[in-house]
Amino acid sequence: MRTVTYSMNISLDGYIVGPDGGFNWTDPDPEVFRFWIDDIRGVDVHLLGRRLYETMLYWETAAEDETLGEAELEWTALWNPLPKVVFSKTLSTVRGNARLASGDVMAEIERLRAEPGDGQIAIGGATLAAQAAAADLIDEYRVMVYPVLVGGGIPFFARNERHVNLKLVETRTFDSGVVHLRHRVER
Repeated sequence: MRTVTYSMNISLDGYIVGPDGGFNWTDPDPEVFRFWIDDIRGVDVHLLGRRLYETMLYWETAAEDETLGEAELEWTALWNPLPKVVFSKTLSTVRGNARLASGDVMAEIERLRAEPGDGQIAIGGATLAAQAAAADLIDEYRVMVYPVLVGGGIPFFARNERHVNLKLVETRTFDSGVVHLRHRVER
């Protein structure tokens, strides 16, 4: 069965964006960006909330930018053909290899898990991930912790006081001070 992973960059105090809605503190160094390139290779489908989808739209046309480096072009070549499912109550259309979800996140994950495939079902976006977590559908939490305190914003974890036992399965510290943590849900 496909694994459902929730991966995002977060501040040390646990936020994916700061109080101003910005995340300029997550600009990755080349080593971190390479990690994300390698990570996306294991994804079969990516579920996104509206805000993350709109942020990631940049990559739909990024290859046209002649100033992009080799790593950014490699990311674009992997990201653009990747199937994406967008959850939104306000969007009526999506671009690229994306489709709007026809149901809720629980039904979509169950449908995707029933399909053949070995790759991950990746979730991006805190609101969407909170819905999947509440239904106990997330198998792994993967966080890239940046050495910055932003003091508020949108938290990585929903604040619903749900207890979940996790097992640390991987850590990696980058030269920039960013730390990757990968935890598997213990069931």
